[in-house]
Amino acid sequence: MGGKCPHRKVKKRRLSHKTARRGKFLLKADDAVYEELVKLADQGKDAQAKDLPVDEDLPGMGQFYCLHCDRYFASESVKDEHYRSKRHKKRVKVMSGPAPHTQLDAELAAGMGMPDNGLKLMSM
Repeated sequence: MGGKCPHRKVKKRRLSHKTARRGKFLLKADDAVYEELVKLADQGKDAQAKDLPVDEDLPGMGQFYCLHCDRYFASESVKDEHYRSKRHKKRVKVMSGPAPHTQLDAELAAGMGMPDNGLKLMSM
């Protein structure tokens, strides 16, 4: 009745899953990215032609950035490969559609925001 512990593989899988999901929480929310895209569209600027400051802490010195996905890339080729990916295309489709839900929408739906009682009528 010897051998390896049967739960050993499950524990390894759980740890790798946590590291894979850790980066998801560092990204901007959909509503923040959408507001940034709308602001650039109002100014008449393209999302691709944004001049970025040099930052040594970011991959590729912070020069290769995808605004829709809020990600930095190490080189131009990696960024171009990302633009052809399914994940980026879905993200662009979501951002070009209607505005995503905001925190205010969530609070109103939960009944935590200010009540919407309709128009005020004149009372006598």
